[in-house]
Amino acid sequence: MRLIKLLEGINYKGVVVDSEVCFLTCDSREVKEGCVFACLAGVNFDGHDYAFEASRMGAAAILVEKDLGVSNQIIVSNTHYAYAKMCANFYGNPSKNLKFIGVTGTNGKTTVTKIIKNVLSMENKKVGLIGTIQNEICDIAIKTDKTTPDHLQYQSLLREMVDRGCEYVVMEVSSHALDQARIADTKFEISVFTNLSQDHLDYHETMEKYYQAKKKLFDVSKKAVICLDDEYGRRLASEIKGKIVTFSAKNKSSDYCASDVHISANGVEYELIAGKDKGKVWFKTPGMFSVYNSMAAAIACVLLGCSFDRVLDDISRCDPVKGRSENIPTGRDFNIICDYAHSPDGLKNILDSIHSYCQGRVVALFGCGGDRDKKKRPIMGEVAAKNSDFLIVTSDNPRTEDPDEIISDIMLGVLKTKTPYVKITDRKEAIKYAIENAKKDDVILLAGKGHEDYQIVGKKKLSLDERSVVKKILADL
Repeated sequence: MRLIKLLEGINYKGVVVDSEVCFLTCDSREVKEGCVFACLAGVNFDGHDYAFEASRMGAAAILVEKDLGVSNQIIVSNTHYAYAKMCANFYGNPSKNLKFIGVTGTNGKTTVTKIIKNVLSMENKKVGLIGTIQNEICDIAIKTDKTTPDHLQYQSLLREMVDRGCEYVVMEVSSHALDQARIADTKFEISVFTNLSQDHLDYHETMEKYYQAKKKLFDVSKKAVICLDDEYGRRLASEIKGKIVTFSAKNKSSDYCASDVHISANGVEYELIAGKDKGKVWFKTPGMFSVYNSMAAAIACVLLGCSFDRVLDDISRCDPVKGRSENIPTGRDFNIICDYAHSPDGLKNILDSIHSYCQGRVVALFGCGGDRDKKKRPIMGEVAAKNSDFLIVTSDNPRTEDPDEIISDIMLGVLKTKTPYVKITDRKEAIKYAIENAKKDDVILLAGKGHEDYQIVGKKKLSLDERSVVKKILADL
């Protein structure tokens, strides 16, 4: 594509020498002759530091935010936004041919998007999904390592969705993606706000910055679906403009309300009320969070034009989401639950859920990720200890940090309680200990990994699928 064509819709300074562009990148390691290199400032690196090297390697243009004196530079006010627009232009602006439903919040994004995708598919719609576990183009699953893809990957994925006939895209929208303008130039039919609690402060620094990043999604959305049982949800509803649809399990003045809630080990059942519309909802994942997640998904589908009654029936046929309150079969007199909970609020929610049906002890096994928000580690330690009968502190993804130092941070919170605990750094050994010491009717929670089938130690991804680990330990007993 010609460079001038790529720059359509972008305000820039500098003399552009038009040429054929073969590729776009923001990674200095991928620069090749005839490409555009976007200088993006990140947490650890600033692409502007590699501008001269990119020019020397034959880049057709260098996208910058300041005059660096590079001969082929194009100066813009924000390289993140400009790069996003160039990527969209490169793939023929596929978002213009799709209807977007965005879901943001600390917890619940994966489940809400999956339910919406499943319901729309049951209604014979062709749907794409972008999310934490995987990306999907109708029935085709594509592995991913980010909740929301990078600028170029995002547009490439949208292009493929359009080419395969997708009409809708249901997307988990991360705060990082919003802050970095990865989805700039995308307009949303509906955006859902689930909740907000402490997470990602290694990146955002404060809860206010975290909230403001999330809020950006609603500036580009026609309709907002907001949970009023969350304090940040109430704030968001008071601050944004446009059509707002609220939901609650506590506030009967909300647009949609859940009543007569029943939670069991097999799932949740409740009545969803919206004015004159009423209907029973059954969702196969236990926990109060499942009430909120299924409500949010149901509302989004109704706002898209689906029948209220059909939506509720479709939700009852949705399978549980992998790694979200997932039951791992044991064939024994105790249960094991695998869940992705990796924030204080997420951990408390899943433990509350287990307590609602557990007949024995609640045994929690968890760790915290390395190279991530250190402030939440003692908070999670205290939450896990206060809400379990026995605690096993272990590793999650230590990355480049010493796993024992991460555990020491967690223990600052654990020691505020009187809950009995053990520390076992090796996660497989920790799971083995939990199983070997399980008692009748216990529920063992393996928290933090969820759908992940790996553990990141140093810079390496090591195989670790908790389902397989449990199966092998049980077979060896």
